[in-house]
Amino acid sequence: MTTHSDATADGVVVLYTTWPDGAGAETAAHTLLDERLIACANIFPAGRSVFRWEGEVRTEAETVALFKTSKARAGAARTRLTELHPYDEPCILALPADTDFSAAGFVQWVVSETR
Repeated sequence: MTTHSDATADGVVVLYTTWPDGAGAETAAHTLLDERLIACANIFPAGRSVFRWEGEVRTEAETVALFKTSKARAGAARTRLTELHPYDEPCILALPADTDFSAAGFVQWVVSETR
């Protein structure tokens, strides 16, 4: 069984990503869950992104997805997301969670689901 100190030492990372649609984000979530690279994903449709790409300012509809994983599996999850993502340069940002202020049981659950 994972103790709180074990989970804190391993840590939790949230991978923030954007997708052209919810279906692609959900497909990626199921793949990463099946491969035990994440514990869960939250998918938020109907976002708008405003950005500069290839010298031009663009506004596009995008879906935001948050993938929760252990620090130990974050690199493998990022690599897999990159492989599954349709964009040439996908937005994948690793946001380490502060386990001192996170719910201990949730941290333990994320770590145990990604072992």
